[in-house]
Amino acid sequence: MKKSFLELKEYLDDQVLIYNNIQFIESDPIQIPHRFQQKNDIEIAAFITATISWGNRKSIIKSAVHILDLLDNSPYDFVKNFNENDTKLWQKSIHRTFNANDLRFFCISLQKIYSEHNSLENLFLSQENETNLFPAISRFREQFLNIEHEKRTEKHVSNPKKNSASKRINMFLRWMIRKDENGVDFGLWQNIPMSKLSCPLDVHSGNIARELNLLQRKQNDRKAVEELDENLRKFDKNDPVKYDYALFGNGVNLK
Repeated sequence: MKKSFLELKEYLDDQVLIYNNIQFIESDPIQIPHRFQQKNDIEIAAFITATISWGNRKSIIKSAVHILDLLDNSPYDFVKNFNENDTKLWQKSIHRTFNANDLRFFCISLQKIYSEHNSLENLFLSQENETNLFPAISRFREQFLNIEHEKRTEKHVSNPKKNSASKRINMFLRWMIRKDENGVDFGLWQNIPMSKLSCPLDVHSGNIARELNLLQRKQNDRKAVEELDENLRKFDKNDPVKYDYALFGNGVNLK
């Protein structure tokens, strides 16, 4: 039976309460940046973890732990002092198609970014007339890839201009920007409004969104994210992406 607006809002709010709590951290890749206290360490650990977040969550976490070991479990210090000839990053496989060459490039690009900016936040600042962060993601991508790199590395950085849902970067942005009293998301960045965040759409959250008539588009792409954004903002215009917990949590548990 189709739910009314109020019934659906009540249901989603209840589901957010179930999943948006510190117990969520234990089985989610967000546990990786939660190992750190310093802002730049959290940013780098979160960005790299989000970048490799496709596939089984246990596998993602295992690979992220391995990457942190390679970065001496001091990601900012390692990046700041990175030497691209460091033999620690010469092994071939890290996580599926993300390999040592990709990680070396990420370290080089992040080193350049941090030498010019205090935080990754400065690269994601949105303009007043922009309703979401897709244009900011595109600008970040151009700057991040604006040094010599292998063509294959580009696939690890979402491209909204090619209609990508940008699931992994949207997840990273949720981690960095969204803030509440529950302690899952970090809320480190103060200059980007939560209202512009988008749901990190994947197979699980997309299937649940369609079951709840929040999403009609069949493909999980940028257009689908913008459709879902529009509907979720009707329930909470200031913090629409909190409903990612309801959609993703239900989707994973119903696999």
